[in-house]
Amino acid sequence: MIEKILLFWLAVISAAALILTLYDKLAAKKLPKHRTPEATLMWVGALGGAFAMYVTMQLVRHKTRHKKFMIGLPLLMVLHVLLAVLAVWVSVSGLLG
Repeated sequence: MIEKILLFWLAVISAAALILTLYDKLAAKKLPKHRTPEATLMWVGALGGAFAMYVTMQLVRHKTRHKKFMIGLPLLMVLHVLLAVLAVWVSVSGLLG
């Protein structure tokens, strides 16, 4: 059951990351007063949207010169993978009950 909830969360947060990134790309050219704050983008990445956001940024060439995103998002992806491996290990080994 928890796996389905996590997969649903990843789908939702990844969709949000994609939409926010595309919106900010559009706003950068057409609506400069309505940009998405960088902190918001990073929080969405930290909450699970790092992979979708990084791929989207590469595809549309948005914020690719910002070290905060080009280093920070891959680091978040590594952290997410480590957390997933830890969760599987805990689940398989039965450490929590």
